[in-house]
Amino acid sequence: MANEELNATEQQQTTDQDMAASEEAVQETEKTVDEAVESEDVAQEDSAADADKLAQELAAANAEVLSLKDQMLRMQAEAQNVRRRAEQDVEKAHKFGVEKFANEMLPIIDSLERAIEAFGDDENLKPMREGVEMTMNMFLSGLAKFEMKQVNPKGEIFNPALHQAMSMIPVPDAAANTVVEVMQKGYTLHGRLVRPAMVIVAQG
Repeated sequence: MANEELNATEQQQTTDQDMAASEEAVQETEKTVDEAVESEDVAQEDSAADADKLAQELAAANAEVLSLKDQMLRMQAEAQNVRRRAEQDVEKAHKFGVEKFANEMLPIIDSLERAIEAFGDDENLKPMREGVEMTMNMFLSGLAKFEMKQVNPKGEIFNPALHQAMSMIPVPDAAANTVVEVMQKGYTLHGRLVRPAMVIVAQG
């Protein structure tokens, strides 16, 4: 009987030891699992932080690229504007570079026209008149090569953009606002008015 009690006691002790060992093993396993979970959480947090950092760097890089593209487009637009202005300046220089010289010639042409009028129909002065007319026509032909054209609006409707009215007089057989006399002819250069024609206009 004593032996049986001893065996039972020994078995109980063995069982208790096994249970204690099992509990310790379970605790160690749980600890290991907890550590693994914590490590995974830390790794995930690190990965998330790295991902956020990369996203921020990517956003900054994209913003810089957009800024550089905008600067490039602005520079291209400015270069085009500069080139366009330069081309316009060159074109104006070609068109209107002769304007100052032409203005100096206009009083000479005016004098030649007055001389022709002064000769009248006198046959004795005909050769001189023809010579002066030829000289004046040469001047006009030279100016025409540079697109400078004479404005002689006699009989036309008064145009304030091209004509300067010196006076208005009643003319029975002329329509109202018609140019009845040109006191001084006008001139245009490439369509731009250089000097208005001085005219007398019929009253309405």
